[in-house]
Amino acid sequence: MGIFDSFGALISSVIASLVLLVFAILSFFVTVFIVDVGAGLADFSPTGDFVVLSAAILAGAAIVAGATPMAGMGDTE
Repeated sequence: MGIFDSFGALISSVIASLVLLVFAILSFFVTVFIVDVGAGLADFSPTGDFVVLSAAILAGAAIVAGATPMAGMGDTE
Protein backbone atom coordinates (compact mmCIF):
# COMPACT_ATOMS: atom_id res chain seq x y z
CA MET A 1 0.00 0.00 0.00
CA GLY A 2 3.02 2.31 0.08
CA ILE A 3 2.77 3.11 -3.62
CA PHE A 4 -0.87 4.18 -3.31
CA ASP A 5 -0.06 6.39 -0.34
CA SER A 6 2.77 8.05 -2.28
CA PHE A 7 0.51 8.56 -5.29
CA GLY A 8 -2.16 10.15 -3.10
CA ALA A 9 0.39 12.50 -1.55
CA LEU A 10 1.62 13.47 -5.01
CA ILE A 11 -1.89 14.20 -6.25
CA SER A 12 -2.75 16.24 -3.15
CA SER A 13 0.42 18.34 -3.48
CA VAL A 14 -0.31 18.99 -7.17
CA ILE A 15 -3.85 20.10 -6.30
CA ALA A 16 -2.53 22.33 -3.49
CA SER A 17 -0.01 23.89 -5.88
CA LEU A 18 -2.72 24.64 -8.42
CA VAL A 19 -4.97 26.20 -5.77
CA LEU A 20 -2.09 28.38 -4.55
CA LEU A 21 -1.34 29.45 -8.12
CA VAL A 22 -4.98 30.44 -8.66
CA PHE A 23 -4.97 32.44 -5.41
CA ALA A 24 -1.72 34.17 -6.44
CA ILE A 25 -3.24 35.19 -9.78
CA LEU A 26 -6.42 36.44 -8.09
CA SER A 27 -4.41 38.45 -5.56
CA PHE A 28 -2.44 39.98 -8.44
CA PHE A 29 -5.65 41.11 -10.16
CA VAL A 30 -7.01 42.55 -6.93
CA THR A 31 -3.72 44.38 -6.36
CA VAL A 32 -3.82 45.82 -9.90
CA PHE A 33 -7.33 47.12 -9.17
CA ILE A 34 -6.24 48.62 -5.83
CA VAL A 35 -3.17 50.32 -7.35
CA ASP A 36 -5.24 51.69 -10.23
CA VAL A 37 -7.98 53.05 -7.95
CA GLY A 38 -5.39 54.47 -5.53
CA ALA A 39 -3.62 56.26 -8.34
CA GLY A 40 -6.95 57.66 -9.48
CA LEU A 41 -7.76 58.90 -5.99
CA ALA A 42 -4.37 60.58 -5.79
CA ASP A 43 -5.07 62.21 -9.18
CA PHE A 44 -2.21 60.39 -10.90
CA SER A 45 -2.53 58.82 -14.31
CA PRO A 46 0.23 56.21 -14.56
CA THR A 47 0.57 54.10 -17.66
CA GLY A 48 -0.43 50.46 -17.54
CA ASP A 49 3.11 49.16 -17.31
CA PHE A 50 3.80 51.03 -14.07
CA VAL A 51 0.50 49.84 -12.59
CA VAL A 52 1.36 46.24 -13.43
CA LEU A 53 4.93 46.64 -12.13
CA SER A 54 3.83 48.04 -8.80
CA ALA A 55 1.10 45.41 -8.45
CA ALA A 56 3.60 42.65 -9.22
CA ILE A 57 6.00 43.95 -6.58
CA LEU A 58 3.23 44.21 -3.97
CA ALA A 59 1.74 40.79 -4.77
CA GLY A 60 5.17 39.13 -4.80
CA ALA A 61 6.09 40.70 -1.48
CA ALA A 62 2.80 39.54 0.04
CA ILE A 63 3.37 35.98 -1.18
CA VAL A 64 6.93 35.91 0.16
CA ALA A 65 5.83 37.39 3.48
CA GLY A 66 3.09 34.79 3.77
CA ALA A 67 5.53 31.96 3.12
CA THR A 68 8.07 33.17 5.66
CA PRO A 69 7.92 31.22 8.93
CA MET A 70 7.29 33.49 11.88
CA ALA A 71 7.74 30.85 14.59
CA GLY A 72 11.28 31.97 15.37
CA MET A 73 10.14 35.48 16.19
CA GLY A 74 8.06 34.25 19.14
CA ASP A 75 11.04 33.11 21.22
CA THR A 76 11.78 35.53 24.04
CA GLU A 77 14.49 33.51 25.74
